[in-house]
Amino acid sequence: MLNWIWMGMIVVGVVVAALMGQLSGPNGIVEGLFKAVKSGVVDIVLPLSAVMMFWLGMMRLAEKSGLVLVLARIVRPLMRRLFPEVPADHPAMGAMVMNLAANMLGLGNAATPLGLKAMQHLDELNSSKGTATNSMCTFLAMNTSSVTLIPATAIGLLAARGIPNPTAIVSTTILASLFATLVAIVSVKIFEKLPVFNRVSVDDAPAEGKESAATSEIPEQRRLSPRAVALLAVVGLLFVGVVCLETFPERRAAIQNWMGLSDAVAHLNAAKQSLSETASANADPGWKRFISALSIVAIPFLLVFFLVYAALRRIRVYEEFVEGAKEGWAVAVRIMPFIVAMLAALAILRNSGAMYLFQEMLRPALAVVHFPPELVPMALMRPLSGSGSQGVLVEILMNDGLTDLIKYTAATMFGSTETTFYVLAVYFGSVAVRRTRHALLAGLCADAAGLIGAVVICRFLVG
Repeated sequence: MLNWIWMGMIVVGVVVAALMGQLSGPNGIVEGLFKAVKSGVVDIVLPLSAVMMFWLGMMRLAEKSGLVLVLARIVRPLMRRLFPEVPADHPAMGAMVMNLAANMLGLGNAATPLGLKAMQHLDELNSSKGTATNSMCTFLAMNTSSVTLIPATAIGLLAARGIPNPTAIVSTTILASLFATLVAIVSVKIFEKLPVFNRVSVDDAPAEGKESAATSEIPEQRRLSPRAVALLAVVGLLFVGVVCLETFPERRAAIQNWMGLSDAVAHLNAAKQSLSETASANADPGWKRFISALSIVAIPFLLVFFLVYAALRRIRVYEEFVEGAKEGWAVAVRIMPFIVAMLAALAILRNSGAMYLFQEMLRPALAVVHFPPELVPMALMRPLSGSGSQGVLVEILMNDGLTDLIKYTAATMFGSTETTFYVLAVYFGSVAVRRTRHALLAGLCADAAGLIGAVVICRFLVG
C-alpha cells in the first residue's frame, strides 16, 4: 500500500504543479524537493543519529542489567493482551513501555530512539523479514496516537501569540489523544484479521513457543543486596524531592534563601534569560506544575537510575554504553533513504498546490458536518509533515480574523496527533520493512479520530 501511496503523491503533485505553474521558481516543486531532501539528512538524520547514540547506549545498560525485563513484568497483563505474539519476558516489552511513557511525557528526543530499539527487538521475532508483523503494526498505531500529557510546543506557540490561557489545551489534548489511542487499538486489531492485509504470510507464533536471542543473552541475575536496595530507594527519594522543588518553586526559593544561594541563582537566571519563564510557570495551577516538573526531571532521573542500577548489577557501565551507542549510527544510515523518499514526496505534494485544491474541494462537505474549513490545512498537513503542520498552526494563530476557539482547536489537533507518514518511514525503515500491511490505515484512523475529537472536545470545553 505504501508503494502506491508514495508514487501517487509524486504523480499527483507533478500534474497539479504543471497545471498551476509551480514546476519551477523559488516556491516550485523542484526547489522544494531539493530543499526537503537536504533538510531530511542535515536537519533530521544527523541530529537524530547523535541522540540515538546516547539513548541506545542507555538502553544497552538497561538491557544488560535486566531493568528492561523488570519493566516488562510490571505491565505484563496489559501488554500481553495488546501484543500476544511477543514473549512476556522479551526486551521488546520493556522498550515499548519506555517509548510510550516518553511520548506521554513529551520527551520526543528520548521516545524515538527507544521506539527504534523496540522495533529492532520486534523484528527479532519476525520470521518473514521485510513484512510487518501484527505486533509491529499495533506498536506503531499506538505510537502515532500516544496519549499526550503536556503539548509543550503547542502551548509555547499559543503563549508567544498572546492567546489567553494557553494551558487550556492540556485537558483537551489529553482527551483527544486518549480517544485517538482507543481508536488506534480497536482499528489495528480489526484490520489484522481482514484477509486483504494477510496476502503475505506473517508467522506470529504464540508467545509461549518463542524465546529470542536477546532474552537468552541476559544472564541470570542475583537478587539485589539490602544495601543496593537502600541505595536505589535513596535515588527514588531524591527524584521525588526534585519533582517537589520543580512543582513548588516558591518553596525552592525559601530553601535557597536559607542556604544563602539566592544571589548565585539570580545571576544564573539572568545569564540564561529565563526569569520570565519562571514567573509564568509560577502562575500555573499546582497539578499542571507537577506534570511539567515531572517532564523536566524525568530524563535526569532516568540517567542516574540506569547508571546506578547497572553498576549495582556489576555491569561495566562505560564499556556497555559505548557498545550500545555504536548501534546509533548504523540505525541512522539505515533509515536515511526512507526519510529522503518520504520527504521528497511530501515536498512535491505541498509545493504543487494540491493541498490547497483538496481543501477547496472538501469545503462544501465540511460545512454539512460543521467542521471548520479553516482547520482543513491542519487536518491534511498533520499526518504528512511535522514542520509543515507547525507552520500551518503558526499561520492560524497569526490570523486575527479567526476566533480563539479555532486557535485552541488547531493547537489541540497539533498536540494530539502525530506525523504518521514520517513515523512509519523512520520506524519501518530501521528494520527494512517494506510491506507495512495495515499499519498505515490504522495510523490514519487514529489521526482522523484525534482530529475529529479535537473539534468536538474543544467545542464543548472551550466554546
